[in-house]
Amino acid sequence: MAHPGDVLPSGDDFEIIGTFNPGAVKTGDGTTLLIRVAERPRAGRPGLTGLPRWEAGSITTDWVANDAVEIVDPRVVRCKTDGLVRLTFTSHLKIVRSLDGLEVDDFNGSVFAPAGPFEEFGVEDPRITPLEGRFYVTYVAVSRHGVATALASTDDFQAFTRHGVIFGPENKDVVLFPEQIDGHYVALHRPSGSAGFARPEMWLARSPDLLHWGEHQHLLGVGASWDSGRIGAGPPPLRVAEGWLVIYHGNARPARPGDVGIYSAGAMLLAYEDPSRILRRGSTPLLTPQADFEREGFVPNVVFPTGIIADGDSLLVYYGAADTISAVIRLSLDEVLDSLRA
Repeated sequence: MAHPGDVLPSGDDFEIIGTFNPGAVKTGDGTTLLIRVAERPRAGRPGLTGLPRWEAGSITTDWVANDAVEIVDPRVVRCKTDGLVRLTFTSHLKIVRSLDGLEVDDFNGSVFAPAGPFEEFGVEDPRITPLEGRFYVTYVAVSRHGVATALASTDDFQAFTRHGVIFGPENKDVVLFPEQIDGHYVALHRPSGSAGFARPEMWLARSPDLLHWGEHQHLLGVGASWDSGRIGAGPPPLRVAEGWLVIYHGNARPARPGDVGIYSAGAMLLAYEDPSRILRRGSTPLLTPQADFEREGFVPNVVFPTGIIADGDSLLVYYGAADTISAVIRLSLDEVLDSLRA
């Protein structure tokens, strides 16, 4: 649906390595996608590793000696001097349009670029929720302060209002429910602290104004082998007749150091008036990496859902494949619901 070659880099000295993890929403002119664009320095320097970051609205690169860092995985290096990690690439978001929701017709939309100290290393993985006549975008803000989740909103996907960080480090995979529940806004989020007391989990939170969040509740932890490593929300929840349909991602623990592991997608159904109650859940993944473009890329074996649109009796699920391209799959709503068990 969207490939790295479809988008120009931010500068001549950078190259696009991925256009993936798209947020998606129906708009008056079809479907609007907000795609994560990842780029890195085009040419290396002998004996040096390039670590890009944003400064004053443009990308600059910190060049460090190869022997000063160690490779964690294809995306990350660890600095030996302080033990902290840096990304080998940076990301911004780009608006693209699709008339039918299946093929991109216009790649010339505006850019949502990192801004401010909390987005120094990039902005990632947008989710779009239409809510009370406006489009709200939750996205990951990455910086030397950690991984946080920020909020922006727009009427037209040309001008955005930034509302700042709403879930501080370390927290990501935040999605908003598309309507208030019992007088509160509700979100799914994924605390990802490194203290080691618990394995990854998904939580619920509530807010009176979309900015101040509390009433946190545990929802779901890692389970079977396919989601034993990480777990987090995919697209925003979708209201169906039986409750809230939630498509989420899970990661199988990597078999060896340096591997990221396999990312798949699962599904569950939450009670409409009490989304902390899981009604049914799939016992096996809904989507797994099978096609070549899902199994081969910048990060192999990744299916990462980030957008969903109801289309009659079917669902269009938008996802990132191998951290390289954006893709979409049509699923039967009845078949998805039938796959869930109490």
